[in-house]
Amino acid sequence: MTDSSALHPEAVPPQSAIPKADVVLPCLDEAGALPWVLDRIPAGWRAIVVDNGSTDGSAELARSLGASVVTEERRGFGAACHAGLLASEAEFVCFCDCDGSLDPALLAGFVRRIADGECDLLLGRRRPEGRGAWPPHARAGNLALARMLRSRTGLRLHDLGPLRAARRSDLLALDLTDRRSGYPLQMVVRASDAGLRVAESDVPYRPRTGKSKVTGTWRGTWHAVRDMRGVLREPPADAPADRAPASAAPTGTGAAR
Repeated sequence: MTDSSALHPEAVPPQSAIPKADVVLPCLDEAGALPWVLDRIPAGWRAIVVDNGSTDGSAELARSLGASVVTEERRGFGAACHAGLLASEAEFVCFCDCDGSLDPALLAGFVRRIADGECDLLLGRRRPEGRGAWPPHARAGNLALARMLRSRTGLRLHDLGPLRAARRSDLLALDLTDRRSGYPLQMVVRASDAGLRVAESDVPYRPRTGKSKVTGTWRGTWHAVRDMRGVLREPPADAPADRAPASAAPTGTGAAR
């Protein structure tokens, strides 16, 4: 059984029941997808578009559409994500790719579940829809990393996708240092080490607008896996005494419930 709140935007709770959040959107030449992505940000939330060297007018377009724009000159997915985290102010912070492959409207349900105490870090488990949504080499790399993550932390996750949400204070306390492709994985590893409850929930994954900067090729995928393997070699940190060991809920209706 799948999680209806994750797969269908109309199933998320009423806006009045959802705490406010900031959505970090790392951006590198995403002008083609930006209008749709920003239109899907939940009402009353702030979109933080982190421009990471765009040459197609993405930053100017984002400003014209009402987003807050942060410039991060250091290239790298992690550099852009962390700049957005530092610029955030809301209690809850979400992350979403800026290429139209994932629907940020689904984050309303993510934040509601975290606010209700079901988990501390909620990840979207991507379920591809449409031809070419998730190339075989990218899926294979993700599967290998999920297995290595399980060996390192015990977390039984299936995906390390970019759609995710957590409390800002929890994320800042992780002291994330990776500024390349390893950033999403480091967030999960350090969350586990800190005793945070990590869960995943099914989300639709559609063909992106434009070409992927990371997993569009075998070479890009290899570089990403290399970065992430470095993260997995980090020694475990001691979990705080007031935290129970981290756990991952299964995907679907039972995820983090």
